[in-house]
Amino acid sequence: MPENTDIAVRLSGVRIDRGPRTILSGIDLEVPRGSVTAVLGPSGCGKSTLLGAITGELPVAAGSIEVLGQPVPRRQRELLELRKGIGMLLQHNGLLTDLTAADNVALPLRTHTKLPAEVLDRLVEIKLHAVGLRTSGHLYPRELSGGMARRVALARALALDPPLMLYDEPLTGLDPIAIGVIMGLISRLNTTLGLTSIVVTHHVRESLEIADHALVLANGKIVFSGTPDALYASQDPLVRQFLEGRPDGPIAFDAAPRERAA
Repeated sequence: MPENTDIAVRLSGVRIDRGPRTILSGIDLEVPRGSVTAVLGPSGCGKSTLLGAITGELPVAAGSIEVLGQPVPRRQRELLELRKGIGMLLQHNGLLTDLTAADNVALPLRTHTKLPAEVLDRLVEIKLHAVGLRTSGHLYPRELSGGMARRVALARALALDPPLMLYDEPLTGLDPIAIGVIMGLISRLNTTLGLTSIVVTHHVRESLEIADHALVLANGKIVFSGTPDALYASQDPLVRQFLEGRPDGPIAFDAAPRERAA
């Protein structure tokens, strides 16, 4: 069967377990190349777990995952090679506090390439310029605002020019202005660099403004998959409870993950 080059990420019948508990099951998903997909849902529903499976950090108990046209490998060497094509913006940035912003951005380049110092420095300048921080490379993380630190982390995630970007709660802890800046950057970079982006978040309105496709996870499965307009129009009780923030409904607050059937 010919490879579908229009699909950046494909999950088929995926189940993810942690010990005896099933976190997600029956997950079928196709993420088109060039799109922005928002993955929404209440805290603890498995959004970040889904990203962990896509990067190969969490092996699946059932089903299959293809990323950038190939199955996610189990062997460490092949997995590391695949991850070079995946940029990851962590929820809490993950910046190294004893390195400047420029050195944080340079870290993947120094680790995975043998570029001359002058070329590497120029690439770092370009990445910082792309996120609006060209003149801030000398600053340390402690000297950056929350929004600036998030943009440095984004520049670092883009350092190796990955075709796929994963964002794990990119808006956590940011003020409304910084949120607008970050979401604008995600959208603009996705278009100008030809990226594919998966954004895990519980910020509904902000993410749906830039998303082509939206998913809602709840109770261990995908309960909605469609366009942002279709999500807002959905009358599914699970979707309505999440969108309206109601504490009572089919999504249990503080529900424990399900025990796997024997």
